[in-house]
Amino acid sequence: MEVTGRITKVLPIESGKGKEGKEWQKLSYIVETDEKYNNLYCLEVFGAEQVENFNKYNKVGNDVKVQFNVKTNEYKGKYYTSLQSWRIEKAESLDTNQHFETVGDIHEEDNSDLPF
Repeated sequence: MEVTGRITKVLPIESGKGKEGKEWQKLSYIVETDEKYNNLYCLEVFGAEQVENFNKYNKVGNDVKVQFNVKTNEYKGKYYTSLQSWRIEKAESLDTNQHFETVGDIHEEDNSDLPF
């Protein structure tokens, strides 16, 4: 999925340890569009490298085009949905030769078995 808008807020970095004891980081940020309805998106980047790249290239006030996946998890009978961004571009330079990628594919290890 994709959304184009302005970064209006960057939330503090969250971190912790997974079930296997591996450390993780997550950063959430808000993108607001010019649409009349459903114009607010809370997206996230997951992983230390992706968080570092996000902070390096993106600031509040930047106009961006974000590509993301919708992910839903079930925990104790409740469902939690997140918007996991995997690519962020400056909105004013959408020419494919001028864009920069700030967040790597969060499923890089899963791509090796894709049929395309």
